[in-house]
Amino acid sequence: MKVIDLFAGCGGLSLGFQNAGYTILAACDNWEPAVNVYGKNFKHPIYRWDLSDYELYLEKFKSLNPDLIMGGPPCQDFSSAGKRDENLGRGDLTIAFAQIITYILPKVFVLENVGRFNKTNKYIETKNILKQSGYGITEKILDASLCGVPQKRKRFFWIGIYQGEDKELIPYLEKNLSKKSMTVRDYLGDSLGIDYYYRHPRSYKRRGIFSIDEPSPTIRGVNRPIPKTYQKHPGDVVPLSSNVRPLTTQERSYLQTFPNNFIWEGSKTNLEQMIGNAVPVRLAEYVANAILDYFATSNIIQVQQLCLPIF
Repeated sequence: MKVIDLFAGCGGLSLGFQNAGYTILAACDNWEPAVNVYGKNFKHPIYRWDLSDYELYLEKFKSLNPDLIMGGPPCQDFSSAGKRDENLGRGDLTIAFAQIITYILPKVFVLENVGRFNKTNKYIETKNILKQSGYGITEKILDASLCGVPQKRKRFFWIGIYQGEDKELIPYLEKNLSKKSMTVRDYLGDSLGIDYYYRHPRSYKRRGIFSIDEPSPTIRGVNRPIPKTYQKHPGDVVPLSSNVRPLTTQERSYLQTFPNNFIWEGSKTNLEQMIGNAVPVRLAEYVANAILDYFATSNIIQVQQLCLPIF
């Protein structure tokens, strides 16, 4: 299946779908540091395009003749970590995504966003555009820790099938979910050389010290050192000591399930942000395989129907 990745960032969605056997035709993003990192890790082209002017690129997208268009429009305006103001402008990129889909009409689209996206007005507006264009839409919030990722990260997925039925991919998205959340140790073993680590909380009402025998909390776009003023939180699994440290930038990429040969080049601030914004690779791969499973099963059913005797 041939794919275009819009709002590609550093490539978590692309790599997951590529790992599942899809052919990525091209990708685009408007943040130069992410475009540079993406370009060092994939053979297909990535374009630095501002999709708020999506009309400029419609014919280019159409000429690629994709079977699937996917993307994670910038989520900061919807995120609990952001300002939660969907009118800041980036929310309009979700509408741009929908308009590109309605012009190209690929067989499938995949839209990824934060878990609370379906509480927004942009969600309603986008859904109306896509439904009017003939897409059956499956909506599912997936917990990455149940999809092979050592991280409690909930992400909203829309999967649209052209001229399909609503909710028809739900069984495929649910049937391979793990019954147990994956821990950091499950995924990385003892390779970190520590049992506990610090993750800077959004406020000191939350804990900051975690065990590798639990899933990581959501990887965010900041990675700060332990402040000298940090006070033990009741939820911390151990007291602060010299055996507790923050994870490195590279280690945080592992919790997003990027491979150890993925090339990260750029400033630490930019790399931390793109890693925090990325779709976990194995979560993307999980969704990609669910779509393949759906089409494989649908084809079997169609063949069986064709072979039914006529009385």
